[in-house]
Amino acid sequence: MIPTKKDLNIVFMGTPDFAVAPLDALLKNGYNISAVITSPDKQAGRGLKQSMSSVKKFTLEHNLHILQPTNLKAPEFIEELKAFNPDLQIVVAFRMLPELIWKLPPFGTFNLHASLLPQYRGAAPINWAIMNGETETGVTTFFINENIDTGNIIMAEKVEILPAESAGELHDKLMDCGAKLIIKTVNAILENNINVVSQDVITSSNTNLKLAPKLFKEDCRINWNNNADKVFNHIRGLSPYPAAYTDLISPEGDSYYTKIFRCSKEITSHHFSTGQIITDSNTHLSIAVIDGLIHLQELQISSKKKMPVSEFLRGFRINNDWKTNLA
Repeated sequence: MIPTKKDLNIVFMGTPDFAVAPLDALLKNGYNISAVITSPDKQAGRGLKQSMSSVKKFTLEHNLHILQPTNLKAPEFIEELKAFNPDLQIVVAFRMLPELIWKLPPFGTFNLHASLLPQYRGAAPINWAIMNGETETGVTTFFINENIDTGNIIMAEKVEILPAESAGELHDKLMDCGAKLIIKTVNAILENNINVVSQDVITSSNTNLKLAPKLFKEDCRINWNNNADKVFNHIRGLSPYPAAYTDLISPEGDSYYTKIFRCSKEITSHHFSTGQIITDSNTHLSIAVIDGLIHLQELQISSKKKMPVSEFLRGFRINNDWKTNLA
């Protein structure tokens, strides 16, 4: 007998903001969330206070059962999970699951991924899509298997990337789109109306697969030797987090670690050296690249708050004798 919305036991797994909208959508659409699994609380901030995940905060506000395992293979956790008798498990921005867990429910375990799979498999699909200058991405639901982001595709939805859109702005669009796609996916599973597609079929006809690995600090360093488009995409693809950065270097050789959150680009011929700073020391701060200028709009120097460039220049005197690190 096919269960109804109210008696379908769903276990939801997720941690960051991106997972909150889908969880909220499931509740608003009348689905029964038997339990929510999220990451353990972490110490954060100067006082190292315990910080709970966005999903945990939402779960507590809605009086849902919550589990926070440190070890997904621990026998006591697995027994606790089995006690909820899950019919279906939904994963959004969580950890890699052991086979014993993703094989547990009779309707399977599916994941929401923020790209059009098989493109941009990995931990940072939103960032890499913008950094690579894509004009389109999307969200995909797929059944989990033993390898990361490779399972059979259930559904996908395309989303346009606007020319000046930041990773943060695209994140919010994909989050809303993903929440809708999860509802469509669960409805189709419940109605036994799905037609899955193997990613192997897609990859066999497309050898130009792009990956989205975890971002490290060195990935965020701006290379001013790149052209304007590449630098512009790099900055917006890392904004607001983890943020692209450069070093501003004074004539005396003092180096200031600086994050850049917002900029514009100007494709133009010029006589400046690559990486040269152009500023009136008052309202504008630009950096020369091989085929144009990058106009900084919002930045943050170490130990200071994020601020518009005009405010930054009022408190931090920079002139045209300053320079950047080139790579």
